[in-house]
Amino acid sequence: MPNLPESMTAITILQPGGPEMLVPEQRPVPFPEGSEILIKVHAAGINRPDILQRQGHYPPPKGASDLPGLEVSGEIVATGRNADAFKIGDQVLALTPGGGYAQYAIVDESNALSVPTGVSLEEAAAIPETFFTVFSNVFDRGGLQEGETFLVHGGSSGIGTTAIQLAKAFGARVFTTVGSAEKKTFCEELGAELAIDYKTQDFVSVLKEATSGHGIDVTLDMVGGDYVEKNWKVAATDGRIVQIASLNGSSEEVDFRRLMVKRLTHTGSTLRPRSVAFKAAIAENLKRQVWPLIEAGTVKPVMDSRFPFTEAAAAHERMEGSKHIGKIILTMG
Repeated sequence: MPNLPESMTAITILQPGGPEMLVPEQRPVPFPEGSEILIKVHAAGINRPDILQRQGHYPPPKGASDLPGLEVSGEIVATGRNADAFKIGDQVLALTPGGGYAQYAIVDESNALSVPTGVSLEEAAAIPETFFTVFSNVFDRGGLQEGETFLVHGGSSGIGTTAIQLAKAFGARVFTTVGSAEKKTFCEELGAELAIDYKTQDFVSVLKEATSGHGIDVTLDMVGGDYVEKNWKVAATDGRIVQIASLNGSSEEVDFRRLMVKRLTHTGSTLRPRSVAFKAAIAENLKRQVWPLIEAGTVKPVMDSRFPFTEAAAAHERMEGSKHIGKIILTMG
C-alpha cells in the first residue's frame, strides 16, 4: 500500500464495561483483499450495537474486526485486486461489520456507496447503519405501502429520525413515540403527523383515536418488553410489526389470540451478521430509491453532536443518556 502508514490509531474495548473501557490503541493498517476497499476514515457513526458490544453483549460476527464501529465515511486509499467499483480518492460512506472506530477501515466495495451530492463527509457517516436498517426492515420486511399508517418508537433516535423521513417520503401516515416535549416538537417538525410522549400518554389509545380506529399497519420497534403487547393492541388488521432491538428486554407475557384474530405478522432481524451480498442488495436499493431523495434535500441525516474519535467514551455517554436527537458521530480530524 503505497504512501500509507504501517500503523493507525484505533479505539479498542479494554474489557466489557462502561464507556471508560474505550481506549486508543495502535493497530496495523489493514490490507484490502479481493473486492475490499480501504477507507481513510473521516468520520464514524455511533450506534446502540456499539454500546452493547462494549458491554460484552454483542460480539462481532466471525471474521469481522473486534473494533466497534458499524459505519464510516471517508476517502478510498487502496483497493483489493478484484475491486473495481470505485477508484483511489473517491469519497464514500460504508456499512461495516466492525472496525469503524479507527483511522482506516476495510469493507467490501459492494457495501459502500458514493457520498450523495450536497452531503458533507461528517453527515455521510450518519447514513449507513440507520438507512440500511430502516429501508430493509420497514419497506422490505414490513412492506410499508403508500397511504398506510406507520409507527416508529424512539422517533428522535438515529433510526427514528430516518424512519420518519423515509416513511413520509414514500407516502405513509407517520406516528412516533418520544420521551420529552422537545423531542415531540422536533419529530412533528421533521414530518411525523403525531408524536406521543410515552411518559405522559398511552400511545395505544392515542393512536386508535388518531387513526379513527384503524390502528397501525407497520410498526418498527426497538423497545420490546411490554411494548410487544401494546404494539399488537394498536396494530391494524393484517398489521406487521418489525422488531430490531429490545432495549426493555424480553416480553414476559403476550396474548397470542390477538395475533391470530388480527392476522398479525411479527417479524424481526439484525443487520450486522447478514452476508455481504444481502447488504449489497440493500445498498443498490438505497442508491436507486433513496439517494435521489437525499440529493433533492427531501431526506437528510439528522445530526446531534460530533466528538473527536479519541473521545469515544464521551460519545457513548451522550447516547446512553438518551438526550440526543439524531446521530452522534466521531470525527478523525
